[in-house]
Parts: sequence; structure tokens; C-alpha cells
Amino acid sequence: MNRPLWKDLVLLCARSIVTVITIVAVIFVGAAALGALWETDSYISDGSCNIAVLPVEGTILPFTSFAGFDLVVTPGMIDEFMATAESDPNIAGVLVEINSPGGTPVASHRIAERLHNSTLPVVGLIGDIGASGGYMVAAASDFLIASAMSDVGSIGVNMSYVEESQKNEEEGLTYVQLMTGKFKDTGTPNRAITDEERELLLGDLDIIHNEFIDIITKYRELDRFVVENLADGSTMPGRRAADAELIDAIGDRTQATIALSALLDITIESVQFCEYETSLLPI
Repeated sequence: MNRPLWKDLVLLCARSIVTVITIVAVIFVGAAALGALWETDSYISDGSCNIAVLPVEGTILPFTSFAGFDLVVTPGMIDEFMATAESDPNIAGVLVEINSPGGTPVASHRIAERLHNSTLPVVGLIGDIGASGGYMVAAASDFLIASAMSDVGSIGVNMSYVEESQKNEEEGLTYVQLMTGKFKDTGTPNRAITDEERELLLGDLDIIHNEFIDIITKYRELDRFVVENLADGSTMPGRRAADAELIDAIGDRTQATIALSALLDITIESVQFCEYETSLLPI
């Protein structure tokens, strides 16, 4: 005996409603789970520590896809970490551990400004090296520490390269110059640089060098004349850097703990470091 058509339609509608309710429930549960996961992952502290530890290690570049650099730090990586730290209610300060020989000037300045303008107190700790752009980043700290044996400074700009025109000639290679704009291939290693090109590049380097001096003058609150005399491109051990006021103190994490307790007006025992994990610095 055949069932009436209207009964089949009612049964079909009922099944459709159950299916829709099931899908909505799955979506709701899934969204809630993802929300909980995001909320957990968006914090640095688990509630037992209050100082975010930020590593600035390797070459400072605008992005990570530069060939030949195994360890790279970018402004985007630092900005993401700092934003997470600043939004974490359990984080009261940041310890930046610097081991960097430098990098590109704009990327270095972007990182330095991000630290300098942070809403959290920032203590810098130079390890083996904080030079050139690495020192620019370190100098942005509210209080800067280095080992007596650290390599510090190198306030200068470098655009040197190997000129290979003679080698090309010996190997039977000829550089064919095809371009518009007389300075378009300035700096190519395949021909000798002209006096006019050298003057142009040195003028550009002077502009960047003076910007570097101004940045360090601002961060370290020194007389510009003092920084100018130090800005010869050389590095110096931490002990000499302290005498030159390029850093605030000689020490390690113990000294950093003391500095953070003073900046935060809390006891030394209250300073607890949140050790960083690789996942906090995406690559």
C-alpha cells in the first residue's frame, strides 16, 4: 500500500531540518574549539611568568626569502611577537636577547622603532654580538646590557663589493651594457666604477650614516657630537661600550632581572621569564 505523498514530503523536510541542525551544531562546536585554541595560543604567559623573552638572532632583513641567510629576523616577526606580548594581561615587560651582526637599514629601524614605542618596558641584552643594525635594535631598549666580551657598535654603513671586470676579461667574458639612465647599472661588479658613480654612492651612504647617528643619539640620549665620534664603523667590547655609554651596564640575565624589577617596581623574585618557543616566531 502506497503512503500518501504528503507524508513523504513531511519526512523529507524533517530529515533536512535534522541535517541542518547537525551541521550548525558541528560548526558551532568547531568554532568554539578553534576560539579556545586561538585564545590559548594568543598568549605568551601561562600565568606563572611575566617577562616575555624575545630573541633577535641572525641577519635583519625585510623578509625571510633571502638566499644565503640561514637565520633571519624580520620586522613582521617582531611586530607579531610584540603585539602578542602587549595584549597578554600576564606580561609586564620584555627581555630582548640580541645576537645579530646587523642587516638592512630600514628593516633594522622598523624593529628598533617597534621596541622603542612599545607600551611595555623593554630591557635589551646583547650576547656575542650587537653590531650595526643589531646595535640599532639593541639601542632602542629602555635599559641595555651586554657582556664585557660582547661585540658592540659598528655605527656605520657598508656597500662594498668585489669588482670582477679583470677576472671576466681573463676568462673571455664581455660585459654588454644595455640600459637607460646613466646610473642604472651603478655598482655592477662586471665593470669598474666611475668617479661620478663613486661620488654618488658615497653621498647616499653619508645620508644613511647620518640617519643612523641621529637614531642612536635619540635612543641613547647622548650628545650628537659624542655619537659622531663613535660612528667610525668599528665595534668594541662591551666593557668599552659601557665606558662610551653605548650600553647601560655589564652583565647577563641576572643584571637584566635587576633592571626589570627596577623598571616595573617589583621584587627581583617576582621577575619570571617566559622562555620563547619557535612557534612564537613564524618563519
